[in-house]
Amino acid sequence: MITLLVTPEEFDREELQVGGERYRHLFRARRVAAGERLRLTDGAGRARWGEVTSVDRSAGIVAAGEPAPSNESPLHLELFCAIPKPERAAWLVEKATEIGAAAIRFVQSERAPRDLTPSAVSRLSRVAAAAVEQCHRARLPEVSGTHAWNELPELLAACEMRYVLDPRGPSGLPAAGDSPASAALAVGPEGGWSPEELAALERGGCRPFRLGARVLRIETAAVVGTALLLAGRD
Repeated sequence: MITLLVTPEEFDREELQVGGERYRHLFRARRVAAGERLRLTDGAGRARWGEVTSVDRSAGIVAAGEPAPSNESPLHLELFCAIPKPERAAWLVEKATEIGAAAIRFVQSERAPRDLTPSAVSRLSRVAAAAVEQCHRARLPEVSGTHAWNELPELLAACEMRYVLDPRGPSGLPAAGDSPASAALAVGPEGGWSPEELAALERGGCRPFRLGARVLRIETAAVVGTALLLAGRD
C-alpha cells in the first residue's frame, strides 16, 4: 500500500492530478499503474482511499473514495528537544514521526547552545513528510524551532500532561491517572538539563523520570521516550 500526502484542498476533491516530482516518484520510480489503490492523507489527520484511473507521460489521475483509517494515536504528544547535530536531528524527526509524535520542537538549552536555520527546519519538515508516507500516518508533525528557553512554559502549558527525562529521576514512566488527550516530553542534551532548567521544568508541571542507567544521546532518548509514552495507545 502507498500513502500519498496531499494538500487539504486536493484531499477534498473527488479527483486529483498528480504531477511533477510526485508523478516521477509514483509512476516512474515505483511504477504505479492505472487501477491500483492508494491511501490519501491531508497531513491534518484525515485519510481516504483513492484509485489511479489513468497515467500519461506527465501526470496521473487519482479518483478519491471512502474514508481510510488514520492510523493515529489518540494521544497528542509534543516532543521538546535540545538541538542535536544536523544528521542526528534528521534521524530524530524521521523516527519520532514514525512512532507517532504530533509535534517536534527544538529548544535552546544551556548545554547544547545550537541553533536551527529556517532552511534546516524546512529540510526537517520534508523528512517528516517522507516519514508520514512511509509509515502510513495521517498527521504531519509540526517541526519548529529554534525556540528560546523563555518560550517553553507557554508551549508546555498547552499539553495536559508533561514529562521530562532526568537521569536522576525515578525509573519508569510516572502513572498518569486518567488517559490524557495530550502530553509533552522534554528531552535535554547528553549532559542533561542544567539544574536551573530542570527546576524550571518541574515548576511548570513536568514530571521527571529516567529511561535507565545508561546515558543516551538526545535523539536516542527522544525516540525511546516517545515510544514509551505512545505504547499501547493505538
